[in-house]
Amino acid sequence: MADADTARLCVQIIHSHFGPLTSTVASTLLTRGRLTLPQLVRYSSVKPRSARAAILVLIQHNILWHAQADDGVVFEVNTEECLTRLRFGRYVWQVEQILGSAVHLSFVRTAHLRLTRYEQAAEILQLILDFGKLRPPDILSRFSVRDSKSNAVYSQALYKLVTEAYLKPSTILSHISPRDKRIKYESEEKAKIAGFPTAKELREAKETAEARLKREEEEAEKVGLKRKAKDQPSHRSAKRKVVEEDELDDNVYFRVNFDKLNVHIRNKLIEAAARERFNDSVALVMRAALKATETKQKTTADVRSDSTSIANIALQLSDDDDLASGLVRSSSKKPKTMALIKTYLGMLSLADNPTPTGRASSFVSMASSKVFIEFEIIGMRLRRRVLEAVTRERHGDDGVRVLRLLLDTGKVDEKQISRIAMMAPKDVRPLLTAMSAESLISIQEVPKSADRNPTRTFYLWYVDLQKAYSVLLVNLYKTLHNISMRRQAEGEETAVKAVLMKRQRSDVSQDESLLSRNEREVLQEWESKQMKLTVLETRVEEAVFILRDLGALGNHEE
Repeated sequence: MADADTARLCVQIIHSHFGPLTSTVASTLLTRGRLTLPQLVRYSSVKPRSARAAILVLIQHNILWHAQADDGVVFEVNTEECLTRLRFGRYVWQVEQILGSAVHLSFVRTAHLRLTRYEQAAEILQLILDFGKLRPPDILSRFSVRDSKSNAVYSQALYKLVTEAYLKPSTILSHISPRDKRIKYESEEKAKIAGFPTAKELREAKETAEARLKREEEEAEKVGLKRKAKDQPSHRSAKRKVVEEDELDDNVYFRVNFDKLNVHIRNKLIEAAARERFNDSVALVMRAALKATETKQKTTADVRSDSTSIANIALQLSDDDDLASGLVRSSSKKPKTMALIKTYLGMLSLADNPTPTGRASSFVSMASSKVFIEFEIIGMRLRRRVLEAVTRERHGDDGVRVLRLLLDTGKVDEKQISRIAMMAPKDVRPLLTAMSAESLISIQEVPKSADRNPTRTFYLWYVDLQKAYSVLLVNLYKTLHNISMRRQAEGEETAVKAVLMKRQRSDVSQDESLLSRNEREVLQEWESKQMKLTVLETRVEEAVFILRDLGALGNHEE
């Protein structure tokens, strides 16, 4: 069950996307946990017909899980799917940017066809985001009003989205909570153990259940394409040659693959981190290395990328990329591109610092001319940077100094903190108390005697990263909820509401000069506030992405 702040944010998102009735149903499920349809109707005071319609809508948009229980079918809110709806605009923009360059390479001779397909991929993605999941005939029928040539371009764009994993099939397993399947599979494996199970057998049962769950998910996502025989005329004889090619299965529903799109967000953050740490030339090499392994990057939970070579990285760089500007050269002779790439990769791998500290600060690792991108190490640094930024904002540079000290040394008492950080004891104690109240740091009691007398107890301070990240994530959810409520309140002001209603008139929407001067000023001020709130929401959502999506692989970083 979600906490109160996360539940409020989910209810606000569902209210803005589906209306008050559906948000009432979701609020009841988030507050009371799993419920059957009769229980949901009783607790939410919603009519059975309306509750059933709201459940169908939420299931269609992948926000509800359903499972078979002893008292019937129970429903549960998928909070991560709901919170991901805040990124829908960014996902559409990503597809426009990424697939545009891919289409340009394929249709370089026809600029108009390149632009058309560039737009169609984004339109298809936005359509599926609006409807949750759709079959290929339903998607193409939405654009059937255009000519056959345009319809063929839509079909090609849809096929490209599926083959490049931007869309994935929606199966029955995707509507069941992974936790339910994991518990079921673990119970089946434990039932095979004779006698009292040992710790090793329990661990093996858990690993077997995880492998089975992962295998089922991979097999379920292979049903989107089917083989079709196609006759191809042969040039040397009159006989036709039968060739098999893949085509989309019209009976399969497709949904957006958020994992693939999150990979692009992660890669952008890594590129920006390399640019901030070094310079633009190093960021170009980092981006090229990410592109060289991008086809095999399926999820943000990858610990490291697959291996790639320096030659493959060089192929991802264009002729216009100026790598030489990132280095200070003693001679005027321009170095070769391969030499520059090796130099920059050495900088990214911190080859001149072969210590644990150097490895913790690296972006890539190299082994016998093979290059690996260390996603786990980079993710740990990004999360700690968010933690330090919040600490600096609330407690200043002294708070960051204490936080870094505890991260480097582990459990330390108050006197040692005062001595090592070179701070007065009267300043350290209130600072530690304030940081502990916000869960940025934690305290460990070590009693000298069994009675746990406070006067005979050591108090050691340390950083519990998982606790700190969890509290920060909840606070960020609260901030997102406040931003959404502020945006809603700004639009409900009397003057703004009247201008927005007038703006919806057909004559005013075509010619805004019909608005008076005061009305245009009110509208301009409202749009400025909306833009500021959108920028703030984007920054907060980026921090949420670092802590939540990149945090999936950092559970053991302590």
